[in-house]
Amino acid sequence: MYTADIKPEIASLAPYAPGLSIDLIREQYGCSQIIKLASNENPLGASPCVQEAIARHANAVFRYPRGGNPRMIEALAKHHSVPKERLILGNGSDEIIDLLIRILVGKDQSIVCCAPCFTLYPIQAAIAGVAASRVPLKTDFSFDFQALVDHVTPSTRLVFLTTPDNPSGYCPKGEEVLAFAAAIEKKAPRCLLVIDEAYMDFSPTEATDSLLISNKIPDNVAILRTFSKSYGMAGLRLGYGIVPEQIADAFWRTRLPFSVNILAEEAGLAALGDTVFHQKTLETVTLERARLSQALKDLHCTVWPSSANFLLFTLPPKTLSAKDCFEQLLRAGIIIRHLKGYDLPQHLRITLGNHEENTAFLHALRSILHQTNGTTA
Repeated sequence: MYTADIKPEIASLAPYAPGLSIDLIREQYGCSQIIKLASNENPLGASPCVQEAIARHANAVFRYPRGGNPRMIEALAKHHSVPKERLILGNGSDEIIDLLIRILVGKDQSIVCCAPCFTLYPIQAAIAGVAASRVPLKTDFSFDFQALVDHVTPSTRLVFLTTPDNPSGYCPKGEEVLAFAAAIEKKAPRCLLVIDEAYMDFSPTEATDSLLISNKIPDNVAILRTFSKSYGMAGLRLGYGIVPEQIADAFWRTRLPFSVNILAEEAGLAALGDTVFHQKTLETVTLERARLSQALKDLHCTVWPSSANFLLFTLPPKTLSAKDCFEQLLRAGIIIRHLKGYDLPQHLRITLGNHEENTAFLHALRSILHQTNGTTA
C-alpha cells in the first residue's frame, strides 16, 4: 500500500490562513447579510471598466494567453516610466514572492523578514527549505532597521519589507528605506531587498515614501505591486514587480507558462485606464480611514496610525477579549480579522469598507461593548 513520504518541512507547515469567506459565515451563522471587512479588498468593488472587459473577452477563455503578457508589460512600463526589461508579472504578487525565493535562495542561505509580517514570506521560505530569520517589530509596530541589518549575513539572499506594513499600516520614510538598502548592500552585496508596496497608493505620502513613484530604486532593490487592493481585482490574481534585469530574465524562464490568464490581463489593462475609479477608491479610503479611526478612539479603543486601507486596533481595557469580540461580530454578520495568526491575539484588524459597511461595523461594535461594559456606549 502506497505511503506518501512528505518532506518534513511540508508536514510541519502551518498553511496560510486567509480571511473568512462570506459563504462560510452565512452557512455557520445563518445571517442573511454579511459584511466582509477582513481581507483588505477594495471598498468600492471592481471598476465598471474591468467588469466590461471581462464580459467582452469571456468568449476567448478557450485560448491560451500570449506568452509573457507583452501588452500588460508595455502598459505597466509606460504607467510607471520604467524599462520593460525590469518588469515581471505574476499570478498575484504571491507567485512572484515564491519564485524570488526559489530563484535566489539556495541551500544554507536564508531570508530576513519581520515578525509579525505578511505570513507568506516565511511560509514560502519553509516550502522551499529555506531558513527565515524573523526580526521583531518595535512596540509601536515600526521597523527596527538596525536589528534587520544585524540579522543580514553574507549568506542572506532576500530581505522582505512591506510598506505600508501589514498588519499595522505603518509606512517608513523613503529616506529610511534608501539608507536601509545601502546598509544591506554594504553587508551582503548579493542580497536583494524586496519592498512589497501592495498598499502604497493608499498612503498620503506615496510621492515621497515610495521608491517606485519617486524613481529612486537602488540596484539591490525590487518593488512589488498588486492589482488586488486599490484596483479591486483580488479574485483575478494579478501582481507585478520591478526587479534587476538579471532577475527578470531568470523569472521569465522560471515562471509557469500562462500563469497570468487572459481575463486577468484584459482586466488589468482596463483597470490602468480607469483613473476615475482608482481615484474614487483612494478618496473613499482616505475619508473612511480618518472617520473610522476617530470613531474607534471615541469607543476607547487603541488605534494605530495607518497609511493603508485597514486599521489595527485593540479593545478598551477590562471589556472583552479580541477573540470574543471577533466571534460576536461574526454572529452579527460582520467579518473582520482576529490577528492570532500574526501572534497578536489581543489585536484586531479591520479593512476599510464603504461608508455604510463601516457604519454597520461601528454600530455592532458599540452594541457589543455596551453589553460588556455599559460605560462605552
